[in-house]
Amino acid sequence: MIIIPAIDLIDGRCVRLQQGDFNNLKSYSTNPAAVAESYREAGLTNLHLVDLDGAKLGKLKNTSVLIDIAQRTDLKIDWGGGIKTLGDVEMLFSLGAYAVNLGSVAVKNPEMMKKCLEKYGGEKIILSADVNGESIMIRGWQDNSGVNIYSLIESFVPYGLKRACVTSISRDGMLTGPDFELYLGLMKKFPNLKFTASGGVSSTEDLKKLADNGLHSVIVGKAIYENKISVADLSKNY
Repeated sequence: MIIIPAIDLIDGRCVRLQQGDFNNLKSYSTNPAAVAESYREAGLTNLHLVDLDGAKLGKLKNTSVLIDIAQRTDLKIDWGGGIKTLGDVEMLFSLGAYAVNLGSVAVKNPEMMKKCLEKYGGEKIILSADVNGESIMIRGWQDNSGVNIYSLIESFVPYGLKRACVTSISRDGMLTGPDFELYLGLMKKFPNLKFTASGGVSSTEDLKKLADNGLHSVIVGKAIYENKISVADLSKNY
């Protein structure tokens, strides 16, 4: 299982929200690139970079951080937040992103998602679904799309979808453990997809259980900043 540390960005700072609430924000570092370098030095290979400003505003905002990290490390960076157009996707790849997460735009403009899958392939284009129950939330978790997670995934499989990052909003930033029921249900329905678990990871036991259940990868954020899991723990095999 691939361990992917997360850096969430507001005004170029590393922050964490609780359940997507912009009013419940905690800032951890003003130097995201240094944080990313510490992950690479520990032996990690991937990074999940989230532009929270972009997600809220509907346009890319923190791309300078992407450039900085891509120039200073060889981490495989997947970017999410603020993507509206095919041009945005193309630009992110040109700035150093390894993969791009499409969330709100995949719900609101499915034709663009399909075009991206056909152009860049299923390893480079990740469906990013933030769910409350089985309903997908969009625009930085501010709006309920009314779209079901299973239906959305089903619609993109014929176009080459291979990867889906699914965040359980009720668990995110709460350190209460992942939503195992959600992931097991998705994996049973779509056994050929690679699922990334996101939200709630609070211990190495959570990581081991996710690995034992066959998750392809997991995103870890607040647990690192709150010293629930050390960077050294992340570099272990699960």
